[in-house]
Amino acid sequence: MAGRVIRAVIMGPPGAGKGTISSRLVESFKMEHLSSGDLLRSQMDKGTEAGKAAERFVQEGKLVPDKAMVDLIMGEISTRAVQGRARPRRWLLDGFPRTLGQARELAKQQPVDVVISLDVPRETILGRVRDRWVHVTSGRVYHATYNPPQVRWRDDVTGEPLTQRPDDHPDTVSKRLEQYSCMTQPVLDFYREAGLLKVFAGTESDVIWPQVKQFMEELASS
Repeated sequence: MAGRVIRAVIMGPPGAGKGTISSRLVESFKMEHLSSGDLLRSQMDKGTEAGKAAERFVQEGKLVPDKAMVDLIMGEISTRAVQGRARPRRWLLDGFPRTLGQARELAKQQPVDVVISLDVPRETILGRVRDRWVHVTSGRVYHATYNPPQVRWRDDVTGEPLTQRPDDHPDTVSKRLEQYSCMTQPVLDFYREAGLLKVFAGTESDVIWPQVKQFMEELASS
């Protein structure tokens, strides 16, 4: 889809369906998906200056400073450009920024056009993860309601027992949601004040997606 350059950020609490919405955005609008975790590993593996700087903090068990993270992300975009690929005209930044400092630093180096925030009720998220089960060996994921196994609590392919990830336990998820809220609320406020925040609310990705798609179509054609 031709059109304007779009530099977007997507935010949402764990279990909000960010992965689903991100994949649909990438496919529908030909966006490059930039996951902060993947970019961090890529730059460290390539041994770039930004990657080396970040690796020192990781090896010491410290958080990578805000400026170093932004340098790393922008370095990855530039690296892709010099490897014979065009500098991405449209990208979706996922998992970053997580702090107000990161948001401010990113604004200095690379202003974004829109910040997509997924607003899903807490109880909906808890329900999603409470009923999610996995086959550890293969990574296949099941859900008691949306994608149930053919035989209760058994993997469809091997018949082996399914288990629940430790970080999917309700108590663990509740803590992660609280941590997310405390950390990202200042980021959301920063983008709201800048007029860049667009919130999409709902209980299902299939309900939220049409809203996101319509907004992005209007943005792309503006």
